[in-house]
Amino acid sequence: MNQSRNLTDGALLTAIFMVLLFVSIYIPILIIVLPIPFIIFASRYGLKASLVMLTIVVLLTAIITGPLSIALPVLMGLGGLMIGSAMYQKSSAYETWARGTLGFVIGLLFVFVFSQLMFDINWVDEFEKAVTDSMEMSQRLLEDMGVGEQSEEVQEMIEAQISAFRDLFPAGLAIISLIMAFISQWFGYKMINRLEKKNYRFPPFRTLRFPTAIIWVYFLALVFSFFDLESSGILYSGVNNLLVLTGFLMAIQGFSFIFFYAHHKNMSKVLPVISVILTLIFPAMLLYLIRILGIIDIGFGLRDRLAKKD
Repeated sequence: MNQSRNLTDGALLTAIFMVLLFVSIYIPILIIVLPIPFIIFASRYGLKASLVMLTIVVLLTAIITGPLSIALPVLMGLGGLMIGSAMYQKSSAYETWARGTLGFVIGLLFVFVFSQLMFDINWVDEFEKAVTDSMEMSQRLLEDMGVGEQSEEVQEMIEAQISAFRDLFPAGLAIISLIMAFISQWFGYKMINRLEKKNYRFPPFRTLRFPTAIIWVYFLALVFSFFDLESSGILYSGVNNLLVLTGFLMAIQGFSFIFFYAHHKNMSKVLPVISVILTLIFPAMLLYLIRILGIIDIGFGLRDRLAKKD
């Protein structure tokens, strides 16, 4: 009976995925729901059965549209089945998020390598080329306006930013995967709750607490950043990527504490939301402070101390 239901659900969800895949060609925003069939199937039958479904989807995609179009199914399938299999094992929401992030990281790496081998497309080079073209257009516009000296300064600044983006590609990959995993998991929770009358949900954001080990990784990378490292070396790139990634997590922790503090003091929910919006508008001024707040919260148990005082 279970085997029969497994096959039926697998066939149905595979068909749904293929329909969504073709429709997303004309409505690209539907790409965000492509992991959902894998999430549903993996949450019911686990990782091994889901790998079979992914293999079938990839083969069908290769047969119907050609082998060069398998990158998207692999990306969305890996992310979806990692999220669903974590749900099958009854992992917490944040552990599920972490595993989904890992799935999307592997999927994005596959897309990157696949594009390089099959289409000779390097996404880092393409990004650099697009920014360079935009920079040259802006420079010509500034020269037409008679501000040539300023255009040289702008050019130097953008060239430095391009170099930084290239070096920080791994951190960017991880952050994009975090966002993709969160969106996919959120949609997956909503769909499964509706179909199966369950109650999957993320805990309140104010309860989010990263492990203390993240601080040690951050400070270790910070110490190494003070050394005179070769800018083209692997260690230099690794240190900078760790700083960006752990700094991003520290900022999330800082925002979590702000939401906790507002709830703890019975403040309006609007206040922490405003803090997020202001940080996005003025990141140079506020993001550093939010990151420090996150470090203090994790390292010194700030919210535990507040709870003890009341």
